[in-house]
Amino acid sequence: MSGSGPGQDSTSLAKNVLGVPGIVFLVLAAVAPLTGMVVVAAIGIAVGNGGGMVAAFLLATVVLLLFAVGYAQMSKVLTSAGGFYAFVVKGLGRTMGLVAGFVAMLGYNCFVAGAIGTSGFFTGAVLEDVFGLDLDWIVWSAVSVVLVFLLSRRGIDVSAKVLGVSLVLEVSILLIMDFGVLFRHGFSFDVFDPSVMLQGASGLALLFAANAFIGFEATALFGEEAKNPKRTIPRATYIAIGFIGVFAAFTTWAVVTAIGVAQAQDVATAHLSTGDLVFSVSQDYLGDALTKVMMLLLVVSLFAALLALHNSATRYLYALGRVGVLPRLLGRTRARNGAPQHAALAQLVFGSVVALLFRLTGLDPVADLTASMTGFGTLGILALQLLAALAILVHFRRTRDPRLTRTLLAPGLGAVGLGLIVTLAIINFPTLAGSSNGLVPQLPWLLLIVALAGLLAAAWLRKRRPAVYQALDTDLEREPAATLGMVGETS
Repeated sequence: MSGSGPGQDSTSLAKNVLGVPGIVFLVLAAVAPLTGMVVVAAIGIAVGNGGGMVAAFLLATVVLLLFAVGYAQMSKVLTSAGGFYAFVVKGLGRTMGLVAGFVAMLGYNCFVAGAIGTSGFFTGAVLEDVFGLDLDWIVWSAVSVVLVFLLSRRGIDVSAKVLGVSLVLEVSILLIMDFGVLFRHGFSFDVFDPSVMLQGASGLALLFAANAFIGFEATALFGEEAKNPKRTIPRATYIAIGFIGVFAAFTTWAVVTAIGVAQAQDVATAHLSTGDLVFSVSQDYLGDALTKVMMLLLVVSLFAALLALHNSATRYLYALGRVGVLPRLLGRTRARNGAPQHAALAQLVFGSVVALLFRLTGLDPVADLTASMTGFGTLGILALQLLAALAILVHFRRTRDPRLTRTLLAPGLGAVGLGLIVTLAIINFPTLAGSSNGLVPQLPWLLLIVALAGLLAAAWLRKRRPAVYQALDTDLEREPAATLGMVGETS
């Protein structure tokens, strides 16, 4: 490790600063529960299977918990800021690991670019509606970017505290609405009738339900900054998946009960163009004042998601920079608090330039920027989850692990479920992205291009920079304090 005095850079992230709550806050903020309900759940009810969306959330929870069984075992073997990239290196080798790294890098960075547009647009819309403040969306996007950089520069523990407050607020307002419906009507159990669960496009419902979990996989990215990561990461993963699934199903159940199970799909479809289904329920059950509070908390939720996703994207850039695949400057951190500030700056510059290009060309921040960037980012992260699931299976079969339930059966079923979800995402990409404008329907091909770029980069490194190529694997086996590359532990 290089110098660590004042004013100098280091190559290490902060150690022992995140417990289970901190990691859970980071992950759940990326998932953005309020945004997920206002956007994802509402679309799922409309284009999926109406009231059956409740069961879709529960099914997605089961699939991801099965995957998490193997994920938890792998987290005990390997602790790395490279997250799923490091998992794939461990299980499928350096070349496929680099493919996963490229998919993760582009997927997360595109997701953040889309989130910059989403945050700017909805911040402007809500503040104009509530306070009459009318500014262009790109101004609010710029404000969001500056705040994200300042917070991320303070260190991951500061981000975790900010995101924790945001999470509590947005979850609280939704629970108030949920219990308002429950106390007035009770919840309708018709949502679990097979005819309701299987109506409409149940495959699309499962796809949107899985979309609401995007971000949970970031638990592994914070392993090097966690206290006792072999216990902290698995626990945080189970808590995050369980909370997302139960909370999303419960809130969707409340919304569907409020608008009526039988007509839920029709009502949601009528609100699709305005995106105010949840706000309309809130208006009926919470009144105008609390609905305005919910709208303001949506702004907070979007900013929190941007901050959390930025932290995840930054760690992939940091990990690839630290090992030498990307410029090593990206793999350096602030000696004071371990913040990967160079990677953070590069990540935000990329996202900001993309958002600015969309603005200068007069494209719509939601129908074009959010649809294309967030849509591709979602597909990339889902593909990354599938690669990690396969890597976990291969690793434990290679090592002949005798715990077949934990390392074969459960993660194998999870991998099958993720394979189905990725297939649905590719087939229904315009619906997932929420737009068929321009080149949006062709974006899944970009995933293939990125994979080919990873293969070519691996071949080039193997021939021209063999030390870097070897380090993709060998550095996984070193102790955290001794490596400049990927960091891992073996048990």
